[in-house]
This record gives sequence, C-alpha cells and structure tokens, in this order.
Amino acid sequence: MGSNPKPKPKLLIVEDDPGLQRQLKWALDAFEVECAASREEAVTCARRLEPPIVLQDLGLPPDPDGVEEGFATLTALLHLSPATKIIVVTGREGQQHALRAIRLGAYDFCQKPVDLQVLTLIIDRARRIHALEAENRRLAESRSANALDGVIAASEPMTKVCHRVQKLAPTQATVLLLGESGTGKERLAQALHGLSDRAAQPMVAINCAAIPENLLESELFGYERGAFTGAVKQTRGKIEMADGGTLFLDEIGDMPLTLQAKLLRFLQERVIERVGGRELIQVDVRVIAATHRDLKAAIAEKTFRDDLFYRISEVAVNIPPLRERGADAVLIANYLLLEACKRHGKAQMKLAPDALSAIERYAWPGNVRELGNRVNAAAIMAEGAMITAADLALEPGAGDAAMLSLREVRQRAESAAVERALALAGGNISKAAELLGVTRPTLYDLMERISIAGRTSR
Repeated sequence: MGSNPKPKPKLLIVEDDPGLQRQLKWALDAFEVECAASREEAVTCARRLEPPIVLQDLGLPPDPDGVEEGFATLTALLHLSPATKIIVVTGREGQQHALRAIRLGAYDFCQKPVDLQVLTLIIDRARRIHALEAENRRLAESRSANALDGVIAASEPMTKVCHRVQKLAPTQATVLLLGESGTGKERLAQALHGLSDRAAQPMVAINCAAIPENLLESELFGYERGAFTGAVKQTRGKIEMADGGTLFLDEIGDMPLTLQAKLLRFLQERVIERVGGRELIQVDVRVIAATHRDLKAAIAEKTFRDDLFYRISEVAVNIPPLRERGADAVLIANYLLLEACKRHGKAQMKLAPDALSAIERYAWPGNVRELGNRVNAAAIMAEGAMITAADLALEPGAGDAAMLSLREVRQRAESAAVERALALAGGNISKAAELLGVTRPTLYDLMERISIAGRTSR
C-alpha cells in the first residue's frame, strides 16, 4: 500500500469578490484553501482552520471602497493568532495603507492586479518563516532536562554536531571543541557536562587567553601560603575545584608554552602540585578544551606542543560558523529576541520581513555572539512592535528585494532561452516557438517583455 499523501498547508483568503476568490483558489491549488468574504466569516474560519497564512484584501464589506474594515479584520485575526502571517492586498495607490498594515503586524503586502508568480513566492516565504518560528517557540518553551535544549540547531551541519555531543557526553573522552569565536563552544561544553554522569558535580571553566601568564599557573593549580607575595593563605586552583566534575579549558590555543608542559603532566598522571607546594594531589576530572585557533598551524610554528594536542583531542568536534548553518540564524534571532524582550520588560516584538532577509544574507563574522549583541541592542532601542534591518544595523534585505532577485533570475533564464531558440531557428519565429514549446503569440510577448527585437521571418 502507498503512503498517505502529505497534507496540504492551510491558507485562508479573505476577499469579497467571488471571481477573484475562484481565480486565487485555482492558482493556489498547492494549499488547502478556504475563503471568507467578511470580518465575521474570516474570524470564524481562522478559529476552525488555524491557518498559518492569510491572504487578505483591505476592502471588505460593509466598506468595500474603504480600508477601515480591512484593518479591523487584520487586527482581529492577529489578536486571535499573533503568529499568523497575514499578506494584505492593496490597490496601486495604497502604499500608505500597506505600510500601516505592516505596522499593525501584517507580514507583507502585494498590489492589485495580483502577479500570481510573485504572490506565490511571498506565500512560500511566509510559510517557511512561520514554520521556523513555530520550531523556535517549541525549542524556547521546552522544559525537558536535555542539556542540548539551549542549543538551537535546525541545519544539518549543526544537527550533526549535536548528535556527536550526545554520543560523547556519557563517555570520559577528552574533547576538543574547534570553531570560530562566537560559535557556541562554551554552550556545547556545558551540554557535554550536563548530559554526562558528572552533571551533579561542578563544571569549572577557565579562559586561558583572559588571564596574564604569570597568574594562569596559580589559577589552574592553586598555591600554598607564602608561595609568592600576596599568597596569604592556601588556595585551591581550578583543576582541584573541578574534582569529580568537568574542567573546561577555553581558548587553550593561547596557553603559554611554559605552562603547556605542566598541563600535559597533569593530563597524563591526573595529579597536581600547587604552586609552592610539594604534595601530589590526585584529581578526578574530565577535560574539555576549546579554541578558535588552528592548532596544527601553531604546532608547525612551535607555539603549541604536539604531544599536548594529541592528549586533548581524543575526539575533536568542529563547530560550523553561523554563515554555514542555513536557517539557524533566523531561529536563533527569534529566540534571542524573545529572551531580550523578557529581560528588558518589553512587550513581545517581531522581526520584520526585511530584518529576516538581512539576517539570512549577512555573513555574521562574529557568529552567534554578534547576532545576540545586535538583537539585544535592537530590542532596547527599537520603537514599535517590529524590529527592522535598520534596527539591527544591517543592510536591508527585504522580502521584496528577494522577490526581485528571483524575478531577475527568471527573466535572465527566459532571455537566454529565447535568444538561443532564435539563434537555432535562424530568426524564424514559428520555429523558435516550436523549439521553446510555446505559441507564437506567447513568444512575441516574451520577446517584448525582455526587449529582444525579433526578426520577422515566419
């Protein structure tokens, strides 16, 4: 027996013109479409259908020539389901109405007469964003004990990293986390500890790049009273404090060579001596290390010991930069915005379409850390309910711009196909149309649209 067909996504069309209803329903047959002709019908349908996407005309009865009933419908639908993506349909002179709709919370707009290809692109994008936001809410609201809940990963590269972490966590393997600054190495180290049988014991972290060389040894190994000026009492180091738990050595690639030898001895023998002491202290810790540096290049430059490298990298985990994680950037941005609004006591805000496009297009050299900083600043400074690309200090990459680029790609492809067919047909329109599988009138329309001067041989 064949598998059940995948259910169609739901779409509500709010339009009082029966002819346009039929046309849109026919054109959007990839969706489970339901139509409503008034505010009351739209609210009733939305309650029953729970559509992720609504296509709504602003001119609705009893005010079909005005827009106030349309705005009232938009407000009612968003009140019923704030996550719904509403695409408003406006007349050619209705740009100010479209902008007002966006400010009220509409996702996007399109103008009459409706270009069905452009509308389909807008709807598909809205459906994808709705799905991403739904997944983000699921992650944010999850209350399970899984330590990886705080790691947002929908993309294949990051999903593989999470699966690797889950496999490594219950073991005693020394793990080396490799990735650019801001990719979440510390968060994954916390997951490795939280999913291990050491989770009830402390995880102690030390940043090897943040502590001056002359202090790093005493921070790691501790010191005895009188070991140096200012050592007025015996003090345990980070390694000893992590006994029974996990020691996280962040930015280990910046550790001075002189200290690398002492760390290597500890990793081999699992004993330490405090600075100024002679007692050997047995310590049971699991070690996780992380760095953004290329350690093999550091070994070649003799700034990092090769024997220490092999000791800390029983298993290495490469964390992809944010620019290689596809839709994760939008998921993370939505999650961070939710958290920022809670933290600053602000009403929940949303990312505008141009902000979503800008987030997808930007390379994020600072990775998740940079994304977090920009979202947090925008949540503080933005006015209104929508965060724009400008609020994020990013170049706008609006949904309309994305549509234009897709249209340009299509036009270029059509232009190339028409030019090639004309060349093969020696300029004969009938033959060129036959090669393209279109009628002569259609080919003439194509030639006019892409400004190719057709030769009139028949």
